[in-house]
Amino acid sequence: MPEQRDLLQINQATYEWSVRIFTILKKILRVNLKLHHTGQLEAGEIFLFNHFARFETFIPQYLIYQETGAFCRSVAASDFFVEGSALSNYLLKVGAVPHNHPRLLPLLAEEILRGRKVIVFPEGGMVKDRQVVDSKGNYKVYSRMARKRRKHHTGAAVLALALDAFKTTILRAHERGNMRRVEAWVEALGLESEEALLAAARRPTLIVPANITFYPIRVNDNVLRKVGEILSRGLSRRLSEELLIEGNILLKDTDMDVRLGEPVHPPRFWRWWERKLMTRLGRKIDSLDGFFGLMPDGGRWNARFIARHMGSKARKIRDEYMHRMYIGVTVHLSHLASCIILTLVDKGQTEIDQILFHKILYLAVKHAQKESSLHLHRSLKNPQGYGGVLQGRCPGLERFLKTTISMDLVEKVNGRYRFLPKLSQEHEFDEIRLENLVVVYANEVAPVSGVSHSVEQSIETASLLDAQTMAKLRFDDQLMAYSWDRQYFSKPRYEKINQQETVTESGEPFLLLPPERKELGVVLVHGFTASPAEVRPFGERLHSLGYPVLGVRLKGHGTSPWDLRERSWQDWLEPVREGYQVLSAFARRICLVGFSTGGGLSLLLAAERPDRLVGVAAISVPLKFRDRGMNFVPLVHGVNRLVRWVTSFEGIMPFSPTEPEHPHINYRNKPIRGLYELRCMLDELEERLPEVECPVTLIQGADDPTVDPKSAELIHEKLGTSKKNLVMVPAKKHGILYEDIGDTQELIVSFLAALSSSQWASESAEPILKGSKSDI
Repeated sequence: MPEQRDLLQINQATYEWSVRIFTILKKILRVNLKLHHTGQLEAGEIFLFNHFARFETFIPQYLIYQETGAFCRSVAASDFFVEGSALSNYLLKVGAVPHNHPRLLPLLAEEILRGRKVIVFPEGGMVKDRQVVDSKGNYKVYSRMARKRRKHHTGAAVLALALDAFKTTILRAHERGNMRRVEAWVEALGLESEEALLAAARRPTLIVPANITFYPIRVNDNVLRKVGEILSRGLSRRLSEELLIEGNILLKDTDMDVRLGEPVHPPRFWRWWERKLMTRLGRKIDSLDGFFGLMPDGGRWNARFIARHMGSKARKIRDEYMHRMYIGVTVHLSHLASCIILTLVDKGQTEIDQILFHKILYLAVKHAQKESSLHLHRSLKNPQGYGGVLQGRCPGLERFLKTTISMDLVEKVNGRYRFLPKLSQEHEFDEIRLENLVVVYANEVAPVSGVSHSVEQSIETASLLDAQTMAKLRFDDQLMAYSWDRQYFSKPRYEKINQQETVTESGEPFLLLPPERKELGVVLVHGFTASPAEVRPFGERLHSLGYPVLGVRLKGHGTSPWDLRERSWQDWLEPVREGYQVLSAFARRICLVGFSTGGGLSLLLAAERPDRLVGVAAISVPLKFRDRGMNFVPLVHGVNRLVRWVTSFEGIMPFSPTEPEHPHINYRNKPIRGLYELRCMLDELEERLPEVECPVTLIQGADDPTVDPKSAELIHEKLGTSKKNLVMVPAKKHGILYEDIGDTQELIVSFLAALSSSQWASESAEPILKGSKSDI
């Protein structure tokens, strides 16, 4: 026994060295490892993981050590343990134990009592097809050895049951004052003291099921497979497939979500009288081997009874932890798309209009967001990850379609997706990932009822939903985007700048729909470093007058200056487009009203000449600035980028502190990158002003301290429309819309009223606003 124990000792130096190497590899490789847990790492003793790739068997030990400092024991195939081999010696030093070890379960139980964690892969091998549920709804996986599907292993459940019984025996012996037994166990386990043994016995025996999800799975060739081909002078199809799949996971941008589920507590599966009987039996058992050696057909009647019931309990516990493992899958877009395709095929549908498919997929995302039981991938919680699905411009959807088309599963024909016969064909276990990823993805979420429910609902309702219902869902995306961005940029690394901010108003977008609506809707666009709060008071005034109103939130605004630092001006323009499309469902005609930068973005959108646009009111739009320091922004931005590239610093001057007119709305710290993007946006605006053909009214403060009033004259001159008007109002502030200086709000209301009247449609219409210039 001592020799065997020495042979299986974990080598602390090797273990820690391995963790350091893995930390380095993690930075080099393209796997985005994300751990989701709520304290289970500290409390859990037995950890279970599903198995899809070979390299993932090294991940749990690393994660647990990083989070808790605890060493782990893991069970590995005996094939890896060849006496004297370097690999075998290494595996033993880092805690691996061959699955055929004669004392496997007692050994693992002893290690748990010594403070180790135990890692088990209860599927017994890689489940390449992800099929874990049979036609009757029972959990089963394919066994390569038996060449058929079988139930999952119960080893982890038996380990937990016997260990818990032994813990109870220890505590009862201590309560009865049987210190000789307690001291013998302390010595046998090599523990420091009686207190250490009792502390271990008092810890609840918790089984923590965990799910590992990879996204996306790629099937194109990679360097790892090519090198393997060269070195081995030809690979088996099985090894070639594994190098292809796992090489892409390791070498290409892949998310690896490790989610720990709700722990299973085995004692809850015993009835009170069964536990009492187990306690009495424990008085006659002196070691862990005794509990693991209980046989249903040998020994005393109570031992036989407990052994039979332990087997029954183990199967129930096994089913429970496998269920909790599989419902922990991180659901992503490819899961939903695959389930939609296979559901349609099952209904006898061989093709579908592309626009309808995109709509079904979008609705599936929205339904999934409401399913509290689902664990969604971050790309399904942040609208930026799925926002282009309706238009077919979502990167995740494009990647999925490219893969399925290359596999001859789907083809595009005349604006339709055609589902090919290969989708329904059987494939070998070692070929399925290369031949039909749609089935693999669908299998992975088959145990999760919330996914099938979301898909069925979406298919049933997609053709029935009207434009306004869809618009409200898209506006919900804007609210979700605000919440996501605000939460993301509230992390500790952004705290220093965030604490300097004085914003108190909510930065979320708003949609105001009067019961009796006018046909003209208004999209309000706020200015640089502000938020929808800047235009909300005016929006509420318009709402009271019967106008449907939507206040958009420019990306990077209303959250944190760090958020704004990450955005381009094109990112700002996209929410304006999206808001315009949303409001179009509630108004036959649209007017864009933008303040400052928002006015510039409104004119840029007008240059695209979207349907239903009848006018633009642009207030205090800059082309020239009072602050001559704006001329140096490109230089400072360039230096910042250089410094970030060659050092770990954020630049020589990442932010410029200011004293805004409205500190409860505007950022105090302006990102230099944001100012640079503003300059770029204005350059684009100046070029595209001749493309604006709708009626435009410009309003500018005569003594604006921020924007040079000559900007308004330049814009007026360059506008392509003949229906344009410029009004200069007496103002020594920039924020003339928010503070309603010079009756700015009334001027806009008058403009909207004129747009609503039939008079405006006439070419001979009189100027609707009295200003310094008018070509109306």
